[in-house]
Amino acid sequence: MKTKTIVVNGIIAALYIAITGIIQPIAFSNVQFRIPEIFNHLVVFNKKYFFGVVIGVFFGNLFFSNLLPYDLFFGVGHSIITLGLTIFVVRFIKNVWVKMAVNTLFFTFTMFIIAYELNLAMGFPFWETWMLAAIGEFVVMAVGMPIIYSINKQVKLDEKI
Repeated sequence: MKTKTIVVNGIIAALYIAITGIIQPIAFSNVQFRIPEIFNHLVVFNKKYFFGVVIGVFFGNLFFSNLLPYDLFFGVGHSIITLGLTIFVVRFIKNVWVKMAVNTLFFTFTMFIIAYELNLAMGFPFWETWMLAAIGEFVVMAVGMPIIYSINKQVKLDEKI
């Protein structure tokens, strides 16, 4: 792996962790309104961003979650599965907005993994928790689409790593 790739992924992970720490009260509930989830859109531009996002999720959960080891297993697993699914599918899609919309829908749907975790760990009702977590994820990812798109116009995310 190139040094530039490692550094860029380190910066992404650090940003994910820092933002998670700042918004901790709303990041670890059944709503899952975790703002740094917008970084999930980075894999739409280059699959190499996968590592920075997953490392950010791991350490964000490690440092700020009250549900260890649940969040390390389910939260990181959710990110790995959904980012992998996105990476696989978006290579067949040309339009960046469609790619981000697909990514948003994948992350929204797969929040059942987090709902299952919260059901196991805290006894939250599965269906209600899935709905609330999915809504929170959808809002964050949908709002994140124009933000990441704008950043890409300035930084050229597909060329930076």
